[in-house]
Amino acid sequence: MSNVVFKLGELFCGPGGMALGAKLASEVIVKTKKHKFKNTEPIQHIWGVDIDQAAIKTYKRNLPGVGICVDAIKFTDPNGKQGDVPHISEYDKINALAFGFPCNDFSMVGKQKGFNGKFGNLYKAGINAINHSDPLFFIAENVSGIHSANSGASFQKILKELANAGKHGYEVTTHLYKFEKYGVPQTRHRYIIIGIRKDQKNIFRVPAETTTSAHKTAKSALTPKDEYGFNIEHTRQSDQVIWRLKLTPPGANAWKLDDIIQYSDSNLEKYLKYNLTWYETVIKPLGNITAIREKVEYCKLHCTRAKMSHIYRRLDANKPSYTITGSGGGGTHVYHWEEPRALTNRERARLQSFPDYFEFMGSKEQSRKQIGMAVPPDGASLIFQAIIKTFIGEDYKSIPANYTPMIDELLKKHIYNNYRNKLRDYLKKNHDIKLNDLNVTQEDINSWIDSDMSFSDTTKALTSEYKY
Repeated sequence: MSNVVFKLGELFCGPGGMALGAKLASEVIVKTKKHKFKNTEPIQHIWGVDIDQAAIKTYKRNLPGVGICVDAIKFTDPNGKQGDVPHISEYDKINALAFGFPCNDFSMVGKQKGFNGKFGNLYKAGINAINHSDPLFFIAENVSGIHSANSGASFQKILKELANAGKHGYEVTTHLYKFEKYGVPQTRHRYIIIGIRKDQKNIFRVPAETTTSAHKTAKSALTPKDEYGFNIEHTRQSDQVIWRLKLTPPGANAWKLDDIIQYSDSNLEKYLKYNLTWYETVIKPLGNITAIREKVEYCKLHCTRAKMSHIYRRLDANKPSYTITGSGGGGTHVYHWEEPRALTNRERARLQSFPDYFEFMGSKEQSRKQIGMAVPPDGASLIFQAIIKTFIGEDYKSIPANYTPMIDELLKKHIYNNYRNKLRDYLKKNHDIKLNDLNVTQEDINSWIDSDMSFSDTTKALTSEYKY
């Protein structure tokens, strides 16, 4: 297909990281002389949908297309428009779809509730949109933790439904992208699923990594300092937090204070001198080693719960940032390697590869959420460039996809065993009933799986049928 123009719609668009990536990719392709797009960009934005009002304000502020604040499931309802709720049928037809369906229930940071969580079935909005619009391609994004949710069965189910969606079905390529290897100054690992409509006879190939040796560092991304007046508010920090950071070396987190407080006086002094470049000007003036030790004790977290590795973790100036998140309390805001402070939203946005002209709307915390949940535009741009080149027949450097779905028979057995084991545990815990004491057949369990029945609904079925 030569010089095709893609009309892009996006669900769960957030502030527009994916959309900006598509726009940047189009600009790169247009600048390539051998293509005859003239002034027509190969990807044109039609609409972006998100339930977060502040995110939609950001999308409208920075990107073309229509920003729509609505629940994605209602927007794509296969039964059509419901009341006054905006519906996909009311907007210009799209032939390309992007959706980064919310990942909360699949994230390794959370409880991994999968399909049983509040967000687990939101991917179906993407299925609905595909069935409605039959796009030439789709691109979907989710966290690396989705691979392990429900022992991998959840991801398999999603991929299978995506492959069978629409009128023609899709050739699906799934890859775990490590964005620090694609020019993003952040260690961020995400599954990207590309579906090319089968009648197009094109096979997407994963674009080759662009930074195979030297990654873009946090220092390079945050230098020079803020140039624009957008999103530069600083986080107010207590004296205790400020000193906690002063005593924490670059690349380490506050839990290190639990270790060094155990050191002998001489070893504690050696450690601080060696690891803190500001020792002479900031730490030494505290007084003797006893005074310094008292300050360390003062700054300790005194927490006996699970120790998250990112709590009050300072950046390493010479490495990519650790993963930027969109929520969390004290200690999760990402901390400068030298200055004893949390990063501003502008600095977080730079680590996500957003340009300084991109303005996030809403409160400081709303902006932080948008930044942390977004897809890095620079990484998305490289993927969109590969999609465009796939359709126009241009070759590009590629690597093998690193995810291979299970064959159907193995997957079916895997899902069956997983469901049966969890049902057994559920009955024992909630009803003190042994599954083996019931006349439950393999056909029963497979029918419950096919019906996507919850364990509570399955228990009702057992109550009715087996009268225990």
